[in-house]
Amino acid sequence: MDGFVLALDQGTTTSRAIVFDAKGRQVSMAQKPFPQHYPRPGWVEHDPLEIWTSQLAAAREAVQASGVEARGLAAIGIANQRETAVFWDRKTGEPLGPAIVWQDRRTTDICRRLEAEGLGPVVAERTGLLLDPYFSGTKIAWFLDANPDLAARAARGEVAFGTVDSWLIFKLTGRHLTDPSNASRTMLFDIKKGRWDDGLAKALGVPTAMLPEVAPSASRFGEARADFLGVPVPVCGDLGDQQAALLGQACFEPGSVKATYGTGCFCLLNTGRTAVPSANQLLTTVAWDLGSGLEYALEGSVFIAGAVVQWLRDELKVLASSAESAARARAVPDTAGVYFVPAFAGLGAPWWDPDARGAILGITRGTRQEHVVRAALEAIAYQARDLMEAMKKDADRPITGVRVDGGASTNDFLMQFQADILGMPLARPRSPETTALGAAFAACLAAGVWSGRDDLARMCEEERRFEPRMDCATRERLTAGWARAVAAVRTFGAPATA
Repeated sequence: MDGFVLALDQGTTTSRAIVFDAKGRQVSMAQKPFPQHYPRPGWVEHDPLEIWTSQLAAAREAVQASGVEARGLAAIGIANQRETAVFWDRKTGEPLGPAIVWQDRRTTDICRRLEAEGLGPVVAERTGLLLDPYFSGTKIAWFLDANPDLAARAARGEVAFGTVDSWLIFKLTGRHLTDPSNASRTMLFDIKKGRWDDGLAKALGVPTAMLPEVAPSASRFGEARADFLGVPVPVCGDLGDQQAALLGQACFEPGSVKATYGTGCFCLLNTGRTAVPSANQLLTTVAWDLGSGLEYALEGSVFIAGAVVQWLRDELKVLASSAESAARARAVPDTAGVYFVPAFAGLGAPWWDPDARGAILGITRGTRQEHVVRAALEAIAYQARDLMEAMKKDADRPITGVRVDGGASTNDFLMQFQADILGMPLARPRSPETTALGAAFAACLAAGVWSGRDDLARMCEEERRFEPRMDCATRERLTAGWARAVAAVRTFGAPATA
């Protein structure tokens, strides 16, 4: 139980690094924001080198601030934004283009074509996913179509593809690897067989030679070079950020649920060793492989959660800071009938409607900024409720409580409204860094710092519990209004017919 671990939490807008001690306590933290690029409507890109340099800078700063010498680090664990696609030259390590971010919608037409060709049921059965631009597979197809000179090189294995974890592992160790939780988000990975699917790769025109090797989430991925932190440090953990949060919340038992409120909102329900197919537009995904085989989860993904507050702050200038949103929402007793559907990038689960567009509905002459702010926060909770209602149906079991985390979970107004609109309690952990803690846990399992799941469960202390206070009649009235608002934006965004 000796040693420290460095967790790299590479997110959509910020690269963060946290040093934990052997008892799972945070010792230090550093974060570095990096730019978002929007070259065309619906396109979202990152510079892979900005991802790498911001993450390395955060890691160095966190280690320095901890007072722990690098030789005291037992391992490095990685958690990452998942479906973002990165392409680089396998020999030189140089990026071959911008990273195509998970929010990007440029492959909508490719998905429609593949659906028309009958590929949708095959994708769902083998990968647990839906044909949607969210996932990496069609991003790879688009990249190769847009860069025909690279397609032949990719077939020869000269071009490497990876999700962000693979990119970081490559930069740290020189090896081209990923784990099953990230592989399961590509639309190319058979989640039951635990390997890349040659048939799906061929259907999408993706050479398997450009795909990374898949290793267990808790295993030795290589050593970070000494020039990064001063000494070589083993990289022993790798998880997609939402699976890392599920692990960091100690949601080990089938039926346990966590909800992460970040740029998007992601709800995962542990289904154990069984890959439960969804009949309600959720995803069946790999939770992790901690060295004893694949475990699974049902997942619902909301594209825009905390990002709607950022939009109010940065684009409309309604808020001076995101933290101000709770006080502004409480300044009015309700939204006065206003609903805000933040479908800026279409709607995710359970709708999967790439054509939906954001809208603020129910505005009157008396609508104030506070009503809009409150409606934006309530929209996050409504979207999470839609996910959990679908989960109840798929899992065929009640959900009696939810563990919450992520930046927006510190907003007490949002958490109370979430408990109210769900009609169930929420538990917020004492440490908000559950994603990083999950990455640290996977790394420390492989490095032998922690012996098993009971060790992590003891580290997960509850900071606050939010009990529902809303009566059933009010809940039903508000959710009915939300359903009408969602229907309106889907109709508005639908393609015109001749």
